[in-house]
Amino acid sequence: MNAITKFMAVGRRKEAIARVQLIPGKGNIMVNGIPVDKYFARETDRIIIRQPLEVTNTLNKYDVVGNIKGGGFIGQTGAFRLGIARALLLAEPELKDLLRKNRLLTRDPRMKERKKYGQKGARKRFQWTKR
Repeated sequence: MNAITKFMAVGRRKEAIARVQLIPGKGNIMVNGIPVDKYFARETDRIIIRQPLEVTNTLNKYDVVGNIKGGGFIGQTGAFRLGIARALLLAEPELKDLLRKNRLLTRDPRMKERKKYGQKGARKRFQWTKR
């Protein structure tokens, strides 16, 4: 029986969570069962997603299958990129220095700040009236 090697990783950013599978193939990228060009309408999002594969020169070496939940398009893009980078690290550990140098393995820690009681939002206050 011929077993196909899969490398699985998880990427997160803001509220988005991306589960990524890296499979040896021709370079197809699928997101939630849809080709990446249809799922992400903006060209900048597609460039960001392909970044780990282009930096490591493995764009035509692996097929990427991803499942993304939560967040908006910016968060989903960042989560998917981190998932691809982590999966590449599992597939080829010698790429770690290259991925680290291009800041592709760093999880973006910025999250939405919670709303505080007695306030309108996280930072915004209710208007103060003298009389």
